[in-house]
Amino acid sequence: MWTRQEIKERGKAAFRANYWKCVVASLLLALVTGASAGGSSSNSGESVNTTEEASQFFQNLTPEQIIAIAGISVGAVVIGILIKIFLVNPLQVGCYNFFKLNVNNPGTPLGPIGDGFKDFGRTFVALFLRDLLIFVFCLLLVVPGIIKVYEYRMVPYLLTDEPQLSGTELLSRSKEMMRGHKWNAFVYDLSFLGWEILGALTAGILGVFWVRPYKNSSDAALYLKLRG
Repeated sequence: MWTRQEIKERGKAAFRANYWKCVVASLLLALVTGASAGGSSSNSGESVNTTEEASQFFQNLTPEQIIAIAGISVGAVVIGILIKIFLVNPLQVGCYNFFKLNVNNPGTPLGPIGDGFKDFGRTFVALFLRDLLIFVFCLLLVVPGIIKVYEYRMVPYLLTDEPQLSGTELLSRSKEMMRGHKWNAFVYDLSFLGWEILGALTAGILGVFWVRPYKNSSDAALYLKLRG
């Protein structure tokens, strides 16, 4: 069994021993996955006005203009999917690999970030299946979706550690690793909530230079602990 303190201390030690490289890797990971250390706010009155204006705008369009806008929207979605497949997913795997190696060997260079591109086909299949299953379960109910997020949490790490496993086998291996640990991992994630709030209060500055690298390093330490 593991404790939150044990995992966080190991992650913090690895982060401090290779500070700037961990900051760079975390910033890259945040950029490609859309993660944010800061917060955002919205105004409900402005949202209502925007919705009314958008509705009026579309009512004034001709059929040809609607078709053109629909085509642009579909194209944007396709481009977004391709970027995720060919850039975001491999970089995510590479960044996770860097943090994992740095926990075992503090001072690791940034080179392993490129390892996610070395076995692209397997990366594509494994992460596509992961995202698809999480999406399907989230459509059913929120709680099953969250459970799947934790079950498949280790897939990006396993991709570089288990080259002999197929995409479906990687999902099964991650599920096996997380059996009996999902709740503890959830509580562990919650233990960073205070840091995330501080990151938001500093406009994301603390998130970039401390919270995210600290969390990513600790996540890698958790993977290594569960893998044994």
